[in-house]
Amino acid sequence: MPETKDIIPKLEIEKARNALDEAKILFDSEKYYGAANRSYYAAFHAMSALLIHDGYSMKKHSGVISKFRELYIKTGIFETEMSEQIAALFKLRTECDYDTFYVVAKSDVEEQLANAESIITAIEIRLGI
Repeated sequence: MPETKDIIPKLEIEKARNALDEAKILFDSEKYYGAANRSYYAAFHAMSALLIHDGYSMKKHSGVISKFRELYIKTGIFETEMSEQIAALFKLRTECDYDTFYVVAKSDVEEQLANAESIITAIEIRLGI
């Protein structure tokens, strides 16, 4: 029977891929706020997958992002560009979800879809999935 440390990361990657698929559907339907939200969550679940694989479990978004940067970006496992992508995903999701007056641009969401895809793919490679 596979160990939990092997199963949970795969389930988190599945959640990441599902969230990205949802983001693309929302984007194609011109629902940009929802697409920004799901793009961020796609990256969040991918980051969580790698952290869980390596024995870490954080529930807060800030904890996941902070620990991910500490373990994988500051150490050079992933390029610093990924940290910038994560920050952009988080910022856009926060603005879309919580700022009543924020007007999201289609091009910003399109960029975030690409960022989420890039993050998930890099983490899948690292996990050997």
